[in-house]
Amino acid sequence: MGEDNRLTAVVALAQGMAAAHGSREAWRAAAAGACRALGGSFAALSVWERELSRLRVLVNVGERAEGEDEFPDGESYPVHQFPEITEFLHERWAGGGEPNAWVETAEGPAAGGRPGYVHQRVAALRRRGRGSCVVAPIVLHGRAWGELYVARPAGAPVFARADADFATVLASVVAAGIAQTERLEEARRLAFTDALTGLANRRAVDLRLDEAVERHRVDGTVVSLVVCDLNGLKRVNDTQGHAVGDRLLERFGSVLSLCGAMLPGALAARLGGDEFCLLAVGPAADEVVEAARELCRRAAELELGDGVACGVASTEDPIGPVRSARRLFRLADAAQYRAKALHADRPVVAGREGVDDPVVRLADTPSPSAPAERRRFRGRHT
Repeated sequence: MGEDNRLTAVVALAQGMAAAHGSREAWRAAAAGACRALGGSFAALSVWERELSRLRVLVNVGERAEGEDEFPDGESYPVHQFPEITEFLHERWAGGGEPNAWVETAEGPAAGGRPGYVHQRVAALRRRGRGSCVVAPIVLHGRAWGELYVARPAGAPVFARADADFATVLASVVAAGIAQTERLEEARRLAFTDALTGLANRRAVDLRLDEAVERHRVDGTVVSLVVCDLNGLKRVNDTQGHAVGDRLLERFGSVLSLCGAMLPGALAARLGGDEFCLLAVGPAADEVVEAARELCRRAAELELGDGVACGVASTEDPIGPVRSARRLFRLADAAQYRAKALHADRPVVAGREGVDDPVVRLADTPSPSAPAERRRFRGRHT
């Protein structure tokens, strides 16, 4: 490949990673770009998991052999099977530039290979019908992060030293792309996370609830919302200080997360102030109500505060058509107001038998008896 073509390949790889939405797309773009740039038939990107002493494969692209999934769940290799990894794992290259890529062939090391090692890679090449591979360590933030691996089939030209040098350049481009992806994902995480509790925030709930209700309209998927108000937070703040109040919010957030785990895929969130919610998409309404009961029970056992007022609304219950996120949110919130007014120690469920009531038939708006500031909905559901 000429210099101009290699420059074009580097630019294409960088652009592919920059255009990716999320880590998985970035990994695929990195492996696919490197595979094209080096004229390979297969490529993989792996991360070094130091705490587990293993190299875990993130993505496989190109002509995959049996057992090589695109995004494997459990493909990993103990580092002792690949002793050459220790050269960059232990950073012996530190202070002397980045580690160079090397070439392996089905016949043994070549073009800068590591003679003297037990080559598991050689056996893997033969087993999968490949003739040679180039391995390029990836260094991120001054530390070994993982490796880029590109292979050619048996019978194709074997990688040369120049290919290994080019792979070293490509690994640097991949490292820059991974760093950028991590920064973007961290920014997204912060944008959708409550800083105090680590739960999702109101923005995340708005987006997920809109998507869930649209899914319900299309295929009838059950969507349930638990809205709860932490009782006694103002008293704790006034008598023991805001630091203690924050501790109450954090502890309740942990309880909410624990109860949310009872519902696969549920989103636990802090809406703001003393208001929290659980959004469940798929689980039956009875399962959601049971999780809400457990939430009330555990909240009552906290040494701070006065338990929680909890309201539930589910599309599986007789609450009428739910064509918007706003309607479901209002029904759940209205149930929560009723629970608070009744000092209920269990959830009030829209459309079901409630505490001390034969049937709770809740309107689309909060109770007129609720304080004005509590009747206002923050965010887009106002």
